[in-house]
Amino acid sequence: MSMLEGAPWLLAHKSMLQTNQPQKVSLYGNDYVIWQDKTGQVNGLPNICPHMGAMLSEGWCETEADGTSAVVCPFHALEFDRHGCTILPGTDKKTLPQLKPLDLIIQGDFIWSYGDYQPKIPIPDILEQIAGKYEFIGFTANTSVETDLRSMLLIMHDYNHQNGTHRDLFEITEVRFEKFIDNGYHSEAFFNTPTAPKTFWEKLKQPNQFLLPEVIQAHLENYFPSLVIFYGNSPFGKIAQCHLFVPESLTKTRTYILLFGEASNPLAKLLKNQFLGLSKIVVEQDAGILNKIYSDAPQKIKLNNEMGMDWVNRNFTTWEQPRI
Repeated sequence: MSMLEGAPWLLAHKSMLQTNQPQKVSLYGNDYVIWQDKTGQVNGLPNICPHMGAMLSEGWCETEADGTSAVVCPFHALEFDRHGCTILPGTDKKTLPQLKPLDLIIQGDFIWSYGDYQPKIPIPDILEQIAGKYEFIGFTANTSVETDLRSMLLIMHDYNHQNGTHRDLFEITEVRFEKFIDNGYHSEAFFNTPTAPKTFWEKLKQPNQFLLPEVIQAHLENYFPSLVIFYGNSPFGKIAQCHLFVPESLTKTRTYILLFGEASNPLAKLLKNQFLGLSKIVVEQDAGILNKIYSDAPQKIKLNNEMGMDWVNRNFTTWEQPRI
């Protein structure tokens, strides 16, 4: 089972980090603590105190005169700066690094990491492009799912599951697939999904339906393995819904959504929480179906339009092959 070591992973958007509030993230079976200081600098260390193993993410931060901060162990209040150095009680000198900092790559508000593995593919610049074009609405559905990375990605690239997994949410009547463009570790999919017609009074019972067009015109842009972007239109403007994936361990995958929008209706900003709520439901439903699948069951039936799933499987297979 592969976690695709050497891929770039978006650990967080800066909006997900409160100033001087330690937060735990996991990658490749290792736990880290990350925090953002008053200067906006983001730091990362292994989450285990080298004294007696306390979780640093359960501690707090102490700010220095220059605005930078150290993370403090909740057990004995040892302070560790961003280099992993501390000052032992009864001394006034910093130790040598006791913890190896996690190598973070900060691009604007985006916090990437290769988890200290040698990079195999570059960080995609599409999120910075989206941030320059659309307004950032927020993040939602930051969830750890008890599933391996491959199973998670297969669900996200299954273009037939909307009218099953998301039946109650979208009431999609069919999937009209148009085309799939395969560019190696980058791909795009285009399809339309008509939804069941609703009266005004029926929509009042399910207010999320006011956010949806009668035909969802889906454009998915995929960056293997960590990012799926849904570009869509609503009665209130355009959205770019960015689904992120992080392999926490062999059997656990974290997913979350960064939502961007371009309003065409003054009401759009008032509906910010509704759009985030709709996105959260999508993730919850995808996570829910993953807990209802026998992962070792053989696939005896193949449906039309499974090109996205084939793309995922091929890239997993070729990932470990030598690059020329």
